[in-house]
Amino acid sequence: MRNWRAYAAVVAAFATFLYLALVVAAFGLISLATNTEVIADPAIGSLVGPIMTGCATLMLFVFLLVIGTRVPAHKQRISPGVALAVGFACYFVFIVAGGVAGAAGDPSQPFAYFLFAVGQLGSIYAITVGIAGFVVTLLYQLVLVGRFQQRGRPRWPWEKDDE
Repeated sequence: MRNWRAYAAVVAAFATFLYLALVVAAFGLISLATNTEVIADPAIGSLVGPIMTGCATLMLFVFLLVIGTRVPAHKQRISPGVALAVGFACYFVFIVAGGVAGAAGDPSQPFAYFLFAVGQLGSIYAITVGIAGFVVTLLYQLVLVGRFQQRGRPRWPWEKDDE
């Protein structure tokens, strides 16, 4: 791996942990503010929520790695369209993972888990997952563009080679 690819991979890992922390914190604050549960139906199971969040986090990590390592350093740009697509991907993976994880845990009622997944479409928690994915992807692109266009370490004003 070239130096810029290693840098992009490390920043992608840190951005993924930032995403996970933001999602968990947002879920807690929303749950406290609205007096609701992230997974409202206790019959769904206790592992469905963490599986949903884990799948969305993994999706974000894969997208960040692709964005950072497949695009050469001199062509890195801040792209809100790509960030929006990543946010939507995290949103849909969060929802689909809930339906699949629930159906895998109890295969006797797959339609109930399909309804659970459809019910998550308008959930504030699912929307939060997408928004966090959008924001973290934009921040990731901003860090990469700033680093790659800077070409080296930051310099103080008196370190310039003007003189």
